[in-house]
Amino acid sequence: MEFSHKPVLFDESIEGLNIAEDGIYVDCTLGGGGHTLEISKHCPKGKVIAIDQDEEAISNFKLKSEAIDNVITVQSNFKNIVEVLTDLKIDGIDGALIDLGVSSYQLDNPERGFSYMNDAPLDMRMDTSQKVTARHIVNGYTEEELRRIISEYGEEKWAARIAKFIVEERNTCFIDTTGQLVEIIKKAIPKAARRDGPHPAKRTFQAIRIEVNKELEIIEQTIGDLVSQMNSNGRLCIITFHSLEDRIVKNKFKELERSCICPPGQPICNCDKKKEVNIITRKPIIPSLKETKENPRSRSAKLRIIEKI
Repeated sequence: MEFSHKPVLFDESIEGLNIAEDGIYVDCTLGGGGHTLEISKHCPKGKVIAIDQDEEAISNFKLKSEAIDNVITVQSNFKNIVEVLTDLKIDGIDGALIDLGVSSYQLDNPERGFSYMNDAPLDMRMDTSQKVTARHIVNGYTEEELRRIISEYGEEKWAARIAKFIVEERNTCFIDTTGQLVEIIKKAIPKAARRDGPHPAKRTFQAIRIEVNKELEIIEQTIGDLVSQMNSNGRLCIITFHSLEDRIVKNKFKELERSCICPPGQPICNCDKKKEVNIITRKPIIPSLKETKENPRSRSAKLRIIEKI
């Protein structure tokens, strides 16, 4: 199966980077390589550092882009950006892009266990070398832990019932496949509540995927690290796909833009906080109606951009 991914908000994110032909850019989420290839075309005298924790993403990109000499691929998690740049002896970048969406390959490849549309082993690891899989979470977390992540990360109102049904089911047999989990979720959500809206398993699968890959925990830190490595006027573009991600990005951008964090009413500022960025997008950029029709997975996407001072 070819590792491909139709980038969401493609033109908007490339334009948002304001690419210089001799600049150094980081694509923190290589995926199918669409963003990386386009950035590399805009900086023929520069460099693109393309990072992905998925070994298959790196391998497939190398196969189809052997002739491109201004792209360096690195298998790593983007939370390690400072270490990656240090190893490459790069002391400043001119822009970075993070696309927080799961690639179409990962979703559509049944073997990876991301999708509720196919029966496959429960896995959901973006980095297949890590030990913790969706099986560990579904079969090992307490009922309260399951309720919490399904509620917080999936924003699922039936989280308590789903967690209860999972625990009851696993007391009978080990939950090993996506198909088993989907059936449990369907039993937990009342039939009337399943008539409208997205697939009943969508939110729970999202929640478990986020927990497996610790996706939310690393966003805030990575934003700070990228800005610290960025040259003046460098831009950071981040595409999010659900409200939790977007809230983290929005709040971190606001924090970086603020020049004082002293308590309100304090007569003299003594916090030494300096404004580090300008927010380019006061409101997030969202996909056009045309894009959402052509690519339904883009519906929830939001693009936010900041520029280093």
